Amino acid sequence: MSLRDAYNREITYLRISVTDRCNLRCRYCIPRKALKRLPHHEILTYEEIVHLVKIAAQMGFRKIRLTGGEPLMRQNIVYLIEQIGNISTIQKLCLTTNGTLLREFALDLYRAGLRHINISLDTLSPPKYAYITGVDAFSQTWAGIKKAMEIGFHPIKINVVLIKGVNDNEIIDLANLSFDYPLYIRFIEFMPLMPTSINFEQAFISIDEVKERLKKIGKLEEVPSGELDGPAQRYKFRDSLGEVGFISALSHHFCHKCNRLRLTSDGQLRPCLFSDQEWDLKTPLRQGAPNATLKAIIENAISYKPKNHGYIKFVTHRPMFKIGG
Repeated sequence: MSLRDAYNREITYLRISVTDRCNLRCRYCIPRKALKRLPHHEILTYEEIVHLVKIAAQMGFRKIRLTGGEPLMRQNIVYLIEQIGNISTIQKLCLTTNGTLLREFALDLYRAGLRHINISLDTLSPPKYAYITGVDAFSQTWAGIKKAMEIGFHPIKINVVLIKGVNDNEIIDLANLSFDYPLYIRFIEFMPLMPTSINFEQAFISIDEVKERLKKIGKLEEVPSGELDGPAQRYKFRDSLGEVGFISALSHHFCHKCNRLRLTSDGQLRPCLFSDQEWDLKTPLRQGAPNATLKAIIENAISYKPKNHGYIKFVTHRPMFKIGG
């Protein structure tokens, strides 16, 4: 079965936030105005998530990514990975984490069947890490990355949110990690969904500028993307062990090939990150709606997926940790 939206994009990718809780307080993520955490009963249970993934798989979704908040903070996350991994038509199961708890969980995650992992690391400087995240946890995150490499996760993608005047002087150092380790370093343009302590106009740096700076290292050779790859433009330097990727959601948006929906931890389905349009799956699910009804809701959400995000600063009432990073 193939799901296509009004612009003939095939929809195959579902990102699922399993919690809105996080043990970091990243400056570009936490809004100025305090937001209440969701009470436990509002969060989808693992059984509900698995039920919805099975329906999505029947409809043609082939890739699932678990996000947060910080997904490793949710109790018994390994069980959820095992259950989703047992759904035969899901071809790619991924996890995005800040890495602070990864060393503890890595082996269990691998044994549960997880292979694809994204880890947030915006700097190689421990003091700067503490400044960006509000927590002195660089050593824990780096230990988690090393543990993931030791165990054999592949690919291991390192997500770097670019902030001019904060970490843009480390672009070359971060890219050089791809020479020393089999890591995929992904530079991501800052996307301000809500007002934070970071001033967007002062902090934004485009991917074009990043590519220009990386010419000091060598020539970037383009790597073809796979069918279920994410939005990053993939490159590598000659003789490097890993890759360098670029996610330019604002300067060169990739809406024309967007293949994803997002499911929030409280059961709302979002066709676009930059739009507050949501479809409630939790209420009908808990009311015992048949699968046909839930499928119809998913199909309806897909039909409203916009042609492009039409980005306007501070467009959403939900910060990234409540949508799913």
